[in-house]
Amino acid sequence: MSLGWVDFFAYVLFGLKYVAIALALLMFILGLDDLFIDLVYWTRKFIRRWRIYEKFKRADEQRLYSIAEKPLAIMVPAWNEVGVVGEMARLAASSIDYENYQIFVGTYPNDADTQADVDAVCQHYPNVHKVVCARPGPTSKADCLNNIIDAILRFESEARIEFAGFILHDAEDVISPMELRLFNYLLPNKDLIQIPVYPYAPEWKGFTAGHYVDEFAENHGKDVIVREALTGQVPSAGVGTCFSRRAISALLEDGDGIAFDVQSLTEDYDIGFRLKQKGMKCIFARYSVSDPKLALEQPWVFGMNREFSQVICVREHFPRDLQHAIRQKSRWIVGIVFQGTKNLGWSRKGLLNYFLWRDRRGLIAYLLSFLVNLLFLVLLVMWAVTVISPDSWRYPSILADSSLLSVLLWLNGLMLLNRLFQRGWFVTRYYGLTEGLLSAPRMMWSNFVNFFANLRALRQVMEMGDSRRVAWDKTTHEFPALTKAQRTPLGQRLVEKGLLSEEQLSVAITSPVRRRLGRELLLREYIDSTQLVQALAEQLDLEWAPLNPFKLDRRLIAAVPRRVASHYGVLPVGEEGDTLLLASEGPVSQVSLGAISRQLQRPVRCRLAPQGRVTLGIRYWYASPRQNEEVRHMLEVLERHQDDDALLERVSRHQVLLGNLLQVRGMVPPTLFNQALIDFDAETMSLGEHLISRGMITQEVLQQALADQASEQQAAYRIVREVA
Repeated sequence: MSLGWVDFFAYVLFGLKYVAIALALLMFILGLDDLFIDLVYWTRKFIRRWRIYEKFKRADEQRLYSIAEKPLAIMVPAWNEVGVVGEMARLAASSIDYENYQIFVGTYPNDADTQADVDAVCQHYPNVHKVVCARPGPTSKADCLNNIIDAILRFESEARIEFAGFILHDAEDVISPMELRLFNYLLPNKDLIQIPVYPYAPEWKGFTAGHYVDEFAENHGKDVIVREALTGQVPSAGVGTCFSRRAISALLEDGDGIAFDVQSLTEDYDIGFRLKQKGMKCIFARYSVSDPKLALEQPWVFGMNREFSQVICVREHFPRDLQHAIRQKSRWIVGIVFQGTKNLGWSRKGLLNYFLWRDRRGLIAYLLSFLVNLLFLVLLVMWAVTVISPDSWRYPSILADSSLLSVLLWLNGLMLLNRLFQRGWFVTRYYGLTEGLLSAPRMMWSNFVNFFANLRALRQVMEMGDSRRVAWDKTTHEFPALTKAQRTPLGQRLVEKGLLSEEQLSVAITSPVRRRLGRELLLREYIDSTQLVQALAEQLDLEWAPLNPFKLDRRLIAAVPRRVASHYGVLPVGEEGDTLLLASEGPVSQVSLGAISRQLQRPVRCRLAPQGRVTLGIRYWYASPRQNEEVRHMLEVLERHQDDDALLERVSRHQVLLGNLLQVRGMVPPTLFNQALIDFDAETMSLGEHLISRGMITQEVLQQALADQASEQQAAYRIVREVA
């Protein structure tokens, strides 16, 4: 090597020494920042353990059941979410331990596939509603949420209810069974409620998805807790966030009818500060349950803490691909660092400013981390050269002859060990020791991802000239979705089976009297009730069984209160182990089955029964004091002739429930009717009186419906009189 190159490298190393000192000093300052959060967290934890946890019994899920269910609305923005929304709704309906909630899914006019997916979900889940945004997508998430809120307010007006909470979720979220009960318990005393988010852990080599595990575990296990304790302000994570009605009303008032800032890429983050400025109460709710089945249960592995891991939280998959991760994080950086600084500025409160600084320090912190890693790599290469080629030129170490640098390196080394411990501790407590150990190597990968996300965010802002002009860059969502084939319509299915001709189907469909198709076919005697229930069971992928409503076990009838049977239109017909078998004339949603199971405190399963059988059974076994003389006479005759299947078939086809008639005749939309049923108590008033009290129908409409119902059943009364 020539002397010129030797001198050049000498000067480079001399410069690197001062670069190393500057980097070490800046890293030390940032390290003190993190150390402060650690000290506050652990000091607070120890004090609370002695003063609170030792004196008071820890609250569990039983406390959450003490509050009556308030109406809650879940808001789900959806752009290109085919196969994801349906699975979310199915999982939510089958697992959420709550009944009084509605899901509003925001779609776009130019996203027909997602709309079709949501339409299919709405057919089977009456508490799911499709919202079509005014503008083609993709717009910002905030714009989609504003359209959803408009739809929620319209639903409130039509259903005569007021939602107590508005909950943010993404289409790929897995919702904890007790989440809504926790929100219900805290409302309306809290205006913003955020629960923890825990990403699903990938396989060990998935460092990109894995670094989300590490960051969220530490942030939602420690950092946000300290933030709330010191400032009373909690940033929304965009999912698992509940806003009180008071909060949404205040945001709508500020925005002149628009709650979310459509030009913000992190509208949820902004709202946390806007609500705090209004003096509203924000809380980060880490609430553990004692029953693992009521948490998002996961297999126990060594190192996990059961109390810590059985927390009410949100689970979801995060990007596994590096480019998707960089895109997602750059969107967060643009929204929080650039747009947040411009929109929110700084606070008059010092502690809140401190956390604003922590939110925005990423541009500096990740650049420093990248440069430190680069410097470490240079020193590693130089050391490797001396090992491989002992006769090469040797340069003095840049770490020598500088006591300041040596002290800084030692201090930074100790703080690095603390950082590794802190992150590993919180990851281990939820995910187990293996993931906790993996958090150490993933920390370097995290710095790499965040550095390039910062570069991308900076480039986007510079190209647009204004951070508010940066477009929403949506990331791909992942959910273990189960797609189902489109079902053949009932009429066409009967035609294919040879039970019905095309001409008969056409006559039934064009009938001047509005009835459900199956019942119209029965009244015209084109098919019998057994053929109908078989076709419905195949169409809906449900089981069915014959039912004689007068031959049921009185013990089972006694096990199901009248209010449950009347409310949900079900009859107890048998048992399989501890599971109670119920019969219904139509599909009972998973939401309702979950509510029935909780009320009866045992598992339940539902199967279809032929038309009219369940209606007759409810009228017979759970006779209302308001039951008229003709109905009582009909039931007495049928009881005496309970073995006459032909008579039962003829009478059953003329049975119609008031609720079904109101929906079929268009007097009450099905979605509003299902909401009204949630707080209906058959013990205190009739269904018609309940709907009138809710303002959903008038007395005149009720009288017309009752007259139509009586007219429908006159044929049944005539048949019975002939037999009697």
